[in-house]
Amino acid sequence: MIFTADHFDRHWRLLVTFFWLATAAAFVWARWQYIGWFALGDTDDNLRMMEARALLAGQGWFDLRQYRLDPPYGADIHWSRLVDLPLAGLMLLFRLFMSGAEAEKVAVAVAPMLPMGVAMASLAILCRRLIAPTAYIFALLLLLYAHSAKSMWLPLRIDHHGWQLAMLSLVLLGLTDRKRARGGAVTGIATALSLSIGLEMLIYLAVAGAATALMWIRDAGQARRLAAYGASLAGGTTLGYLIFASDANRAPVCDALSPVWLSVMAAAGALAVLLAWLRLGRPLLRLAAAALAGALLAGGFALAWPDCVSRPEGVSPELYKMWLSHVREARPIYTHSWQTIVNGLALPVAGLIGYGVTIWRLRRDEAALTPWAAIALSALIAVALLFWQTRATPAAQLLAIPGAAALAWMVVGRAWSIPNLALRAVAVLVAFLLISGIAVQWVVRAFPEPTSAGAKAVSAANAKCPTLAALRPIALRPKGYVLTHVDLGPRLITVTHHDAVAGPYHRNGDAILDVMQAFRGSADNAHAIVARRGIDYVLICPNLSESTIYRSRAPQGFYVQLSRGQVPDWLEPIALPKNSPYRMWRVVRR
Repeated sequence: MIFTADHFDRHWRLLVTFFWLATAAAFVWARWQYIGWFALGDTDDNLRMMEARALLAGQGWFDLRQYRLDPPYGADIHWSRLVDLPLAGLMLLFRLFMSGAEAEKVAVAVAPMLPMGVAMASLAILCRRLIAPTAYIFALLLLLYAHSAKSMWLPLRIDHHGWQLAMLSLVLLGLTDRKRARGGAVTGIATALSLSIGLEMLIYLAVAGAATALMWIRDAGQARRLAAYGASLAGGTTLGYLIFASDANRAPVCDALSPVWLSVMAAAGALAVLLAWLRLGRPLLRLAAAALAGALLAGGFALAWPDCVSRPEGVSPELYKMWLSHVREARPIYTHSWQTIVNGLALPVAGLIGYGVTIWRLRRDEAALTPWAAIALSALIAVALLFWQTRATPAAQLLAIPGAAALAWMVVGRAWSIPNLALRAVAVLVAFLLISGIAVQWVVRAFPEPTSAGAKAVSAANAKCPTLAALRPIALRPKGYVLTHVDLGPRLITVTHHDAVAGPYHRNGDAILDVMQAFRGSADNAHAIVARRGIDYVLICPNLSESTIYRSRAPQGFYVQLSRGQVPDWLEPIALPKNSPYRMWRVVRR
């Protein structure tokens, strides 16, 4: 069979390390120009840089407010300092050898490689445990074609999503560990770290906890796993809250590790330890005890924190209608183009097929079946979540890799047994192309989405407006407070000295609504908002994605008037280069 040479088994650590370093080098090479341009493309990446800068400049450890947004109050950011640490540490390290600006560029290139290494190592170990000693090769190759997951580790992707995927891979590693106490501890600690970063993986983490309990229900000998999980979950979450929770997260908020989720996780951990301590001989008794514990946990949560039973963002109906409902990644996958649907589902579907075939083959081997069932359940739920929000795609692809690797191991193994060398090579290649989704991606590229002139203009604006070259003339203006697009706010404060009203962060609903109402309302309404906030400049980038909402929802609004050249007398035009994608005005105070 392919990849069964002894050295692939004996030297797997070295090979995984080499694969990680080679992949990192290839990513840096491919993104070299973007690194040089400091092209932090996502709003979260820009704000993460501002958070790390603020920490190094002396802002308090527990103060996560971003004072360059919505000054003088600052924007309340629901993150924690955990992800700031590696980025800030790299910035400090590289400042020993180069200028501050160059150190930042190197740091944003290197930082995403760290969680990628964690995920690669975890998936390699998992596949060695469950499939075969050399099956990790398939896991690593498949990860390169999990485009949504892989994109979270590309250079410049310094936000928290890459680290959360890494923690999810550690959770899977813990679930599949044959050393029960160690496995439970790994699952519990990785869960606590993930929650300290953010709540985006909460559903998958809850499934992992339920899977740990189900292992104990099936086999009382799993009590050590359950106890270790409960103790590490409660202890780790408590430490995560004490060390990393911001001042704002000390309040009972629903969208971060706060007293709400600390109490839930502490109670869940205590109940897990209690269940493991009970000596219940029959599976039905263990099932009843676990069901009672789950009911107590859910009921206590609903009674103690009723405001957190609904969406954790807790935004107002007006903010949801004007802003959050238009966020593309918050829409179900079936609302997107068929190309997006196929690209997003190809690997997860292959993973589900692999899980199904593997579980069927192991149906009479309960010991081998249990870990496969645990991770298959997580993968299945991830696919289901895609029909709620497309943002589940990276996690769904990551969770699919063990199943897809098992399927590749079986299918490629069969193909490798074909006597004819040419047919064998073709069969192996076709099998991998189908399972990895590469063939599907080729089909999608062959039939690209039709692009209208309007869509091309939007793509051009999205590409040009955030660049250093485009923002340099803006940065040369005297420092001021700028009314601009919500999605442009984090980039503006990162690469210029100006302040902005808002960024796309749900806790700052009033600031976001001010921007929305200013650009979608009348010029007089915008003037009132500008005067109340003490705005110095108005800045727009015509055809930026966000502006299409203003145009479609308010065809006579302030933004549309500005884009047509209908400028009120309280704005004075600022001369920008002819090739600038921006239009900028100074507020005239009379």
